Amino acid sequence: MDRRRGRPAPPYAMAALGLVPAIWLGLLIGVSFIATPVKFAAPTLELGPALDVGRVTFALFAKIEWGATGILALVVFLSGFPRFGAAGLAVLILALGLQSFWLLPALDVRVAAIMAGETLPASFHHTAYGGLEIVKSVTLLALAVAGVRRLHGSR
Repeated sequence: MDRRRGRPAPPYAMAALGLVPAIWLGLLIGVSFIATPVKFAAPTLELGPALDVGRVTFALFAKIEWGATGILALVVFLSGFPRFGAAGLAVLILALGLQSFWLLPALDVRVAAIMAGETLPASFHHTAYGGLEIVKSVTLLALAVAGVRRLHGSR
């Protein structure tokens, strides 16, 4: 039900509540949980170039994720602001904001230092970034499942 207008939300909006998070989740799994670990397992790829490719990849992926956030916000609006959609969107914005404005800049500094030949002590930044990737993954999966359930429940 579209709480704003007192009538059912458009079916395309409810379908998108499942589809948008599912596509985003697929991208996140591909970039963060498959491509990145595999890159560091390649025996002929030196650490400096691997870190540089990772820096560029995650900077671009953050921009793609902000675009996905905008699309998801539009979908949540068009579907009448279901609680699960609004809550999930808030979690995603918080996690992505922490990654984009705190962790990625900190990691970029570390990459530059390592590429300049410095030896740095261990840092929690990668672990925090990875933890937020897990938070986003679980949130996106929950949104996708809830969106599909809502679509099937509305028929």
